[in-house]
Amino acid sequence: MANLVSLLAGAAEEGGKSTPTALYLEPYQWVSVAMLVLILIFVWKGVPKLITGGLDNKIAEIRNQLDEAKNLRAEAEALRDEYSAKIANAEKDAEAMVENAKTEADSILEKAEADSKALVERRKRMAEDKIAAAERDAVDDVRRKAAEASAAASRNLIAKGHDAASDSKLIDEVIASI
Repeated sequence: MANLVSLLAGAAEEGGKSTPTALYLEPYQWVSVAMLVLILIFVWKGVPKLITGGLDNKIAEIRNQLDEAKNLRAEAEALRDEYSAKIANAEKDAEAMVENAKTEADSILEKAEADSKALVERRKRMAEDKIAAAERDAVDDVRRKAAEASAAASRNLIAKGHDAASDSKLIDEVIASI
């Protein structure tokens, strides 16, 4: 029995010392055998498939995220281009509005100048017409006053130059001529 234990337990002698061994394997050899058995169990249970499956899933997730990021970037660039175009159009519209405003202001100014010239001409004509009317009224007034004055002077002359005898002679002549 001692032989069996020593056979199973094994004993190696190094420089007069004995170190225990099992089945004549050194401790580092048992560690290697244990690692080999563990790796074989992992392979038999499919651990590498699980690891590669997990890595594949992670890779697929990262690819999806990259694709999503590319799509988001493309959308962002499209939006940037769209807004750049809108800004350019807005600038063109603003320039067109400014040009329209200048043109409209110039036309309003020209119309106002033309209207003011026409108004000045109209007022000038009205003033000339009023002056002419006032001159006509003044001339008519002077003529009327001259006629009244000449009629009054004639009456006075006739009244001085004619007495009752000459009036009766004049009346007789007028009646005879009829």
